[in-house]
Amino acid sequence: MTRITIVGGGPGGYEAALVAAQLGGEVTLIESSGLGGSAVLTDCVPSKALVATASAMTRAFDVDALGLHAATPTFDLAQVNRRILELAAAQSADVAASLERAGIQVVSGLARLARDRTIYVGERAVAGDVVLLATGARPRVLPDALPDGERILTWDQLYALTELPEQLIVVGSGVTGAEFASAYLALGSRVTLISSRDHVLPGEDSDAAQVIETVFRRRGGIVLPRARARSARRTGAGVLVTLSDGREVSGSHVLMAVGSIPNTDGIGLGEAGITLTSQGFIEVDRVSRTSISGIYAAGDCTGVLMLASVAAMQGRIAMWHALGDAVTPLVLETVSSTVFTAPEIATVGNCNEDGEGISTINLPLATNARAKMEKIEDGFIKLFASSGVVVGGVICAPRASELVFPITLAVSTRLTVDQMAQTFTIYPSLSGSIAEAARRLRNSNA
Repeated sequence: MTRITIVGGGPGGYEAALVAAQLGGEVTLIESSGLGGSAVLTDCVPSKALVATASAMTRAFDVDALGLHAATPTFDLAQVNRRILELAAAQSADVAASLERAGIQVVSGLARLARDRTIYVGERAVAGDVVLLATGARPRVLPDALPDGERILTWDQLYALTELPEQLIVVGSGVTGAEFASAYLALGSRVTLISSRDHVLPGEDSDAAQVIETVFRRRGGIVLPRARARSARRTGAGVLVTLSDGREVSGSHVLMAVGSIPNTDGIGLGEAGITLTSQGFIEVDRVSRTSISGIYAAGDCTGVLMLASVAAMQGRIAMWHALGDAVTPLVLETVSSTVFTAPEIATVGNCNEDGEGISTINLPLATNARAKMEKIEDGFIKLFASSGVVVGGVICAPRASELVFPITLAVSTRLTVDQMAQTFTIYPSLSGSIAEAARRLRNSNA
């Protein structure tokens, strides 16, 4: 029986453990801070639960637009955060139960790797024929803006708040910063978003990012473009953020959303011969192998694409490969991702409008009958094709995370524009605009 040692209990680790157990491996999983990792305990599950609360508040405030009349909704942030943490704990318990049912041994503690693929947890040695490193990442902090958990915060400290920030400054306009800025604006905070670029969400489709920024500003949010935070400090009842050009921004709280750093330091990777990038990420190939035979890595610690879905697939691929099962190397072109702002942005595949041989169509949602019914006035569906085959798509809309699946399926299976254009959809539905976009794209190429 092959002995599998997994370091890290997030999606990359626990999904790998379940696959390894199914394939007959003797699996030990080592986790230091809770099963489910940051995805379940401090990141994906809690943040999207907060976004869901914010979306409910937005819908409640928008009832007048639908011809309804209701009292102004109120909420208790302490109760909301308590519920969020309870959800995270329940999801972590579900992960623990699934590992127990599979016969996987779970060891609590900090792990350190030795050269012979032995993992040390304190004085205890856990030997494995195969090792998977899934140690995740943590929020990056600036030396002159050290978080205190009260006024200067990282995103995993927000859930300790018991009162809504009166004036929240968000430093960083990437995915994390934009999501929390959008959510807290909907919850009632005055929000200032500091962006080092010309626009928010510089890594996303530019048309979609422009919609997000327009909606954010329309709802009262402030965006400071081309601004970099140099420091953040307490000022008694609030905080003061100093920008690199000398400007100062005051608020009640500041969220530092300036990226992540991998949890790869201090666990013996360099001494064991594992090759790291200049940013400290573990180098892996498309089947999750590191530079050392028998040692694999998955998830945020690899920096491949910092999504829970990618971490889980990397972990599964590693075990399929290590235990001799059929395996397909990781294909990033078929990975769909979502930014949970208002509205959401979902993307999959090749979305380069300037790419050679790429044709595209952008269909505004405002013409969709279902969108009119729900007072959806912002957003669009964009499709990309090459030689008549669907190669990518962008959806900017409420629930884009749900709507993107048919485009992901089309990209993964190389459906043609004709096939998508001729597929039945429900009327009225937002998904009907996907087929409509395909029909328009088909006609534009006729």
